[in-house]
Amino acid sequence: MTQIPTFPPLMKGLAAGPANPFTIACDQARRGVDAGLLTWSVSPERLRAALVLAPEVALEAATAAFVACGVGLQNALGVLAPPETAVHLDWSGGVRLNGAHAGGLRLWSATRDPAALPDWLVVGLELTLKLPTEWEPGETPDRTALDQEGCGDLDPIAILESWSRHSLVWINRLDDRDGRAELHREWSGLAWNLGDSVAMTLPDERLAGTFLGVDENFGMLLKTSGTTRLIPLSRIIEEN
Repeated sequence: MTQIPTFPPLMKGLAAGPANPFTIACDQARRGVDAGLLTWSVSPERLRAALVLAPEVALEAATAAFVACGVGLQNALGVLAPPETAVHLDWSGGVRLNGAHAGGLRLWSATRDPAALPDWLVVGLELTLKLPTEWEPGETPDRTALDQEGCGDLDPIAILESWSRHSLVWINRLDDRDGRAELHREWSGLAWNLGDSVAMTLPDERLAGTFLGVDENFGMLLKTSGTTRLIPLSRIIEEN
């Protein structure tokens, strides 16, 4: 029998079984579910979850909740994983353990207009617990899993519960100017390839350049072809 996780009082859990929690959360958001719904699913290979939010600010500022959930995951693993486990975050959502991909976060919204007030946001999480058994050791050096990084004994339900608590703390601090600045500092220490060359595929464009940093709303400052562009974080929102 699957263990039932315990979430903070402002969150309501919904087990997705074998279904995709992100798809369920998006469907529930469209139907007008209250903010705080956290859908989840655990299998031997992966942990998946999604959180429904109802921002009170325009999308450009509201997408900071996506960053809050990423930092929340690092905080959760920082408590539960061995101290030598390095957790980093790609700007577009990838989660890295000791430098290799081990899952990621994704974002969907009722709008993709940065100036609009979204009815809802959905932040999804996927974390690889075990690699497919048919993969040979070293076959995919840029892909890893918790069990490959000395974290195979971690309880995925404990990770899920800890992620919900740490993410909620950061989300609640987004209305506080000092809290948002602290999130910026925390995330900057976890950002993968900050100051280096990056390449990524957004829903509507392939980007490459030097990752200079982020603005106050975590938009990427990307230097390419001699110019610096601001890529709003809302650009990572998935299309329908």
